[in-house]
Amino acid sequence: MGRMRAILIAGPTASGKSAVALGLARATGGVVVNADSMQVYADLRILTARPSPADEAAAEHRLYGHVDGAVNYSVGRWLDDFSALMAELDRAGRLAIVVGGTGMYFKAVTQGLSDIPRTPDDVRARVRAQAEGVAPAELHARLAARDPQTAAGLKPTDPQRILRALEVLEATGKPLVAFQGARAAPLLAAGSWRGFFLAPEREVVRAAIDGRFLTMIEAGALDEVARLAAQNLDPALPIMRAHGAPALMAFLRGEMSMDEAIARGQADTRAYAKRQFTFARHQLPDFRWLAPEGAGAEIARET
Repeated sequence: MGRMRAILIAGPTASGKSAVALGLARATGGVVVNADSMQVYADLRILTARPSPADEAAAEHRLYGHVDGAVNYSVGRWLDDFSALMAELDRAGRLAIVVGGTGMYFKAVTQGLSDIPRTPDDVRARVRAQAEGVAPAELHARLAARDPQTAAGLKPTDPQRILRALEVLEATGKPLVAFQGARAAPLLAAGSWRGFFLAPEREVVRAAIDGRFLTMIEAGALDEVARLAAQNLDPALPIMRAHGAPALMAFLRGEMSMDEAIARGQADTRAYAKRQFTFARHQLPDFRWLAPEGAGAEIARET
């Protein structure tokens, strides 16, 4: 492998990324490392399609299910966890096979993350307490009144990013956009990694998403969501937006039928897959696109 520290495997949900990563890990003795922002959570193994216990037994897996759903986990925190893990793997001389569907994780680790100061825990808690029960549009209006430049670039329907902007403003007195130009050096330097994006045909992805969602329901995803709902967590937390979770919670509240909840979950996941394609096309220029069929063998040849 020479200077190769990591193989990065991105792609839309339900494209077969995890199977390819597992095969490479078994062939190389490498470690499968999670780069999916929902699979970090312990609460939703089934709904987020985390690797099965059998897969985890077949090769070492890291950064899966290690975060409590009540935690506001972010790309910055993932970078911290990933940095510590890479130091461990480098000492052991092992290859990281990084796999997931969160494009921002891949962009941050290969291009660097905007150098935004960390928000102190007490500031974050205060901002979120003040936002509890407030509609996203109202939060956006609050941000626009204090930081119109940042607010102009955010959707009024995106509470997570709005809250992040409010936290930065509260902690630093400066708008979020003031920090977005400078970037920290990437954790993976050029030449130490190769990136691939698995790109199946769109119709194949859509069919796989719909079928997998039904399989998740049969495997107990509704029970997982019921346990999550019983925690009464802040609805702005990332885990509360896991694909399928809002619709299944609506079913549990009696607001829609099960068929409607399933259809909504499938549609939300299909829309996410479309965004994953778009992000990779514009934001991950150094990733080579591959068809999933035979991808593992082709990646092995190239690295």
